[in-house]
Amino acid sequence: MKAPVRMAVAAWAAASFAARAHGVHDDGAAPGWTFDGWVVGPLLVCLACYAVGYLRLRQRSTVAAAHHASAGWFIAGWLVLAAALVTPLHEAGERSFAAHMVEHELLMLVAAPLLVLSRPIGIALWAFPQGARRALAAFGRGIGTPWRALTAPATATLLQAAALWLWHAPRLFDLALANPGWHIVQHLSFLLTALLFWWAVLRGHEQRVGVAVGCLFFTATVSGALGALMAFSSSPWYAGYASSGLDAFGLTPAEDQQLAGLLMWIPGGLVHAFAGLALFARRLGREGGRLDAFD
Repeated sequence: MKAPVRMAVAAWAAASFAARAHGVHDDGAAPGWTFDGWVVGPLLVCLACYAVGYLRLRQRSTVAAAHHASAGWFIAGWLVLAAALVTPLHEAGERSFAAHMVEHELLMLVAAPLLVLSRPIGIALWAFPQGARRALAAFGRGIGTPWRALTAPATATLLQAAALWLWHAPRLFDLALANPGWHIVQHLSFLLTALLFWWAVLRGHEQRVGVAVGCLFFTATVSGALGALMAFSSSPWYAGYASSGLDAFGLTPAEDQQLAGLLMWIPGGLVHAFAGLALFARRLGREGGRLDAFD
């Protein structure tokens, strides 16, 4: 549990530093924290449900030990979500495309896989009374077929790629910048499709390791291509940033976009490559254990 928490604290600190470093508003004020009820409310509800469910399970000593690691991953993922959506990074992202890109990368490349690794649904269900818990479990079983369809590796990969490219189209991105409601929809699209993708990659059957690695490679290529287009573009794509007169790190809007493209291109590719190597290493370790059993 300690390692995931350390990762989350480090991500939170890095996000806050990036937000502060990305400059100030026209009135000289540094970016502040964002306490939007539509964001903070769901964050707190999810945390409360998980915490209550975990505390109830902790009273059952025969099963609590198996959930300690899960709690660590969940706390890490939740803290990264808060770092992306509540800290000054979010407000800085309204002024700087590079800061906005850091926010998106935290949602899709850090928070989403951490939350998938935590397997939170089973624990959170224990926050509800027995009758409601059984009803929710029955509902979950009832939607098993569409859920399996959405989390099929190819489907989840294409959904995430579509969300990434569509929302970075200039008209849709400017819409999200200008309208808080559409901004929330944009972030939800990124987070939900990333959760589906990482669920398909990390929770799939071990025989699908080759498929999972293929999906990771495809995603790295698709996101890297979009990042490269931004990085090599000599003019800003988005009117919301081009007209803001931004001077982040002494960069022009075009240079700020190029930095954002590099952030999407290089760190994203590294995360997907690391995940693919980790999956292969886990598979090889299991195969090695099976071979040892026959010696």
